[in-house]
Amino acid sequence: MNTIAMKPVQIHFRPVQIETARSVANRRGVSFAELVRQALDEFLAETPVEEDPLWNIIGSFDSGLGDLAEKHDEYLARTIAQEGR
Repeated sequence: MNTIAMKPVQIHFRPVQIETARSVANRRGVSFAELVRQALDEFLAETPVEEDPLWNIIGSFDSGLGDLAEKHDEYLARTIAQEGR
């Protein structure tokens, strides 16, 4: 189990889901909560990253610079230097 800071979340399951999941958790020697975490990790690993809503921001902005993708480090360094003046 990962001991990185966790937050409690309340989720409502159908009774049959709870019974079946508890049985699987017992057979695997893990807690119900750990089984749910493992299942969620597996689901997220299988979910295409393109389904992440953050992908919707791609193309939403126009810098006016035609070569921003290629020279982003240069532009960033220049901006930082100008802000430091």
